[in-house]
Amino acid sequence: MASDEFPIERGHIMLFARSIGDANPIYYDEEAAKQTEPGQIIAPPTFVQASAQFDPDYFLRPKIGKRWFGSGKEASGSNAPAEPAAEGAARTGGGGGGLHAEQHYEYHRPLLPGMVLHSVSKPGKTWEAEGRRAGKLNFSESITEYYDQDDNLVITARSVGVRTERPATQG
Repeated sequence: MASDEFPIERGHIMLFARSIGDANPIYYDEEAAKQTEPGQIIAPPTFVQASAQFDPDYFLRPKIGKRWFGSGKEASGSNAPAEPAAEGAARTGGGGGGLHAEQHYEYHRPLLPGMVLHSVSKPGKTWEAEGRRAGKLNFSESITEYYDQDDNLVITARSVGVRTERPATQG
């Protein structure tokens, strides 16, 4: 999250829960939420991933005037076929030998409407393993700590990525 702030709003919580198909009333019904242990509306477990939407440079968001790997559209937004990248150019997304392997969330307190989060990101552990079809697998962990407006730690998110030595073979 490169943005300075990530406001937690009730409407965003409800829309996020609906978008992931979670109908638990703790995410939108104040009266039902009062009967739960937290006693109020809370955000779903993976909600902090939405902080990326507050980052103006988030790499998965299309940018006007720039090619985007996910849409098949020209930078202008037209459906004209995109020209292939120059030979030797760095690949971005979609089969570049890396993937998102794991995501873990450790909650230190409930994520509540009205909080305004900020985050601190840092590298975690790295390790290697030998794969059967893609050679050496290089794992790397990144850690993002989310703090509330009073600098209390709310959530620790750990993301694990893996890069392969070579494209996987059939086998």
